[in-house]
Amino acid sequence: MRRLARVLLSGQVLFVVGVAVLGFALIVAIVPSHKYLFLPDPAHPVAPLVRVTGGSDPTDGGGIYFVDVQTRKATILESFAPSIHKGADLYSPAAVNPQNVSPITLRAEDLADMRRSHDVAAAVALRSLGEKVRATPNGILITGVDPDAPAAAVLYPNDVIVAIDGAPTITLNALARVMNGKKPGTTLSLSIRNARGLSTVRVKTVNHNGQALIGLAIEQDATIVLPRKVSIDSGDIGGPSAGLAFALDIVEELGRDVDHGHKVAATGEIFLGGGVGPIGGIKQKTYGARRAGVDVFLVPAGENGTEARRYAGSLKIIPVKSFQQALRALATLYGGTQ
Repeated sequence: MRRLARVLLSGQVLFVVGVAVLGFALIVAIVPSHKYLFLPDPAHPVAPLVRVTGGSDPTDGGGIYFVDVQTRKATILESFAPSIHKGADLYSPAAVNPQNVSPITLRAEDLADMRRSHDVAAAVALRSLGEKVRATPNGILITGVDPDAPAAAVLYPNDVIVAIDGAPTITLNALARVMNGKKPGTTLSLSIRNARGLSTVRVKTVNHNGQALIGLAIEQDATIVLPRKVSIDSGDIGGPSAGLAFALDIVEELGRDVDHGHKVAATGEIFLGGGVGPIGGIKQKTYGARRAGVDVFLVPAGENGTEARRYAGSLKIIPVKSFQQALRALATLYGGTQ
């Protein structure tokens, strides 16, 4: 009898322990942590998203592809073992949202960046075909910030500088004139426009060979008027990193053989002058390009190119600095002409 009681008690203990272990496993597998997980997403064809007056989708079996990154809160389990997903990376909230704005505001900024990339991609593509695009300067777009400069605490990519110490800086020449009169170490008052509206920030300049610098990479921002209608439906995808892919597809749809019948993935922010800038999530985007089975992947030159090659496997990586270089690289690779 005592033996039977001990057996029953042991069984109950094992049951309780089993339930507790199962409950713990469910918690760590389902409950989100405070960290974020970046996951690869297979590259998507651009043509279904783009409509150009006078253009048509290519039918040569190739196509231009864009890549994005799936971002979500990591579960407790994933926060300790992100490698259970191939190609995934874990990021802190500060890395994902350095400005510490609300999720709604952050999402609005991402979508605004994507809309700007639509206009700029169309302008660059049509200009490459010899069409007249009107671009009215309206400020200086920040494309990068030196992490060691004081500006890194208050300025961010995609902010637009419209004035310094009250003097308008609508064009790059205007900005140069204003900065030429400043001494290193001077604290400037910058008027900034972004998705949240207008604001003013104070920034201390740094000394570079006796010249006052803020520590920024910049491009001309402008209001763009196109000679023909171009619409791009990117849905709820945010950010500017698909700009290069959009521009390549627009040129392809207007009759130039860009892909030469091959599947070409591309990523990179594109600027009004035709330059291609760095983007985030290049590791996940390289895995996404591989999963889609594309033939070649165009990426921004520099650190993006180096990292993409690290995860490319047999996928051919072509780093580019400009839209024209991307067109030339594809023409050379596949024996075509521009």
